[in-house]
Amino acid sequence: MLISWRYRERNTLIQKLDPRARWIFLLAVMFSVIQFWDLRFLLFFFGLSLLYYLLARLTWKETRRVWTFVLILVVVIIGINTVITGRGGPTEVLRGAGHVLWEAQWRVPGVGWTIHLIFTVEKIVFALTQMIRMLTFAVLFIPVAFTFNPNHYGVTFRRLGLPDKVAFSMDLAFRFVPTLARDFSLTLDAQRARGYEVEKLSGGLIAQIRKMAPLIVPVTINAIVGAEDVVNAMDLRCFGLRPRTWLQELRYTPRDYALIMFSALLLVGSILIRTLWRVGDFWVPEVVLRLFGF
Repeated sequence: MLISWRYRERNTLIQKLDPRARWIFLLAVMFSVIQFWDLRFLLFFFGLSLLYYLLARLTWKETRRVWTFVLILVVVIIGINTVITGRGGPTEVLRGAGHVLWEAQWRVPGVGWTIHLIFTVEKIVFALTQMIRMLTFAVLFIPVAFTFNPNHYGVTFRRLGLPDKVAFSMDLAFRFVPTLARDFSLTLDAQRARGYEVEKLSGGLIAQIRKMAPLIVPVTINAIVGAEDVVNAMDLRCFGLRPRTWLQELRYTPRDYALIMFSALLLVGSILIRTLWRVGDFWVPEVVLRLFGF
């Protein structure tokens, strides 16, 4: 059986909005953010996203695991990677030009490779810029899992103009991860009841992966069987032969129209600022340069 994320009614302003208006707002902010390298613009979008997140009234207890994963990903992987390599950044960051803080070069014995590291002020600012960008996306989309009614997944995308097949695929995609997590938890409990102790796994990486087979194999097979059950159920209902109807009805209210109008203005304004006025390129604050003695 397919399940969903831990959704519950909260009687908040976010949940009172039409789900289509919410998705239009999320997509408008996302496409606005990816146009800018300037930290000042990204901080504006981060503040806007944070306001949206606070209106969702989520607690730390229910989002702790998600935020732990996000913070590790953002700070450790994205932050350190951009400081060291600068990849994904503009030209002045990639080439290491600018204000050099530290430079080192090592030669790998036996293979003749040369590792050349350059730490610049530009790379540090770029790492901060990328972390703010990723945190903005996280703050925007984390509330979706906890405040979006699972019964509205399919009908929302259908009413946004997507075909039935795409809308239903999006519905299944949103339910896949929590369903897989539920199956893994049930399998783990079942194996523990049979004396299998995951905590006592030992050996190297390959050995530990091999010993995880009693968990991985049943979960994988169950996911395949579950997918076949869903396909058979859809075939029995002649899915795809003609346009289908949806049980839920969605209706816009004045606040939904206001949010859609704001989203459209935000996106159009961002495009005009970036394309016509050429504003939003990579920016290094003067205070940061003075902080490092430049």
